[in-house]
Amino acid sequence: MTIVKYPHPTLRHPSKPLVKVDAEVRAMIREMFAVMYENRGVGLAANQVDLPYRMFVGNLKTSADAPDWEVAVINPVIVKRTGTAEAEEGCLSFPDIYAPVRRTAKLTLSGYDPSGKEICLELEGLPARAVQHEIDHLDGVVFIDRLAPAARLAVREPLEALERQFARDRSRGLIPDDQAIHQRLAELESLRT
Repeated sequence: MTIVKYPHPTLRHPSKPLVKVDAEVRAMIREMFAVMYENRGVGLAANQVDLPYRMFVGNLKTSADAPDWEVAVINPVIVKRTGTAEAEEGCLSFPDIYAPVRRTAKLTLSGYDPSGKEICLELEGLPARAVQHEIDHLDGVVFIDRLAPAARLAVREPLEALERQFARDRSRGLIPDDQAIHQRLAELESLRT
């Protein structure tokens, strides 16, 4: 399991809700935590590791040494939003790119934990921002989609560098063509959604 980088097509693929949480899903979640910690992230959505499932993991402490801060949410839904706030965001799929993003300040999140138990969380500040960022991923939305025009212009060059790297990797056969990626995602979806 590795993090896919912009402009990989899976980042734009809306994730499908899981209908069953089993040992294999829990193993995916454990591996997602490991990848997130290895890359020093605070959150990681399934499609960032090339999986089409509606789930994400997070830990604001960015360390496996802080397991009390871990959260894994399956089929997350934001059921209430209050206020707005702007702050700088980055993303593991957009290495070294940061920009200000306006988000909901407080929210109520509903979903399921890895044991299949329903959860409901009231969040604000960085936890609320991180959850919105990950749910955007699950909807096929990336943080640069939320940038004001001036902020988007400011990150244009590093985005173009990522696009060039993606094209080089694809030409070297390291990344399949879009049709093969979409076919693989559809096959994975048919197994669990």
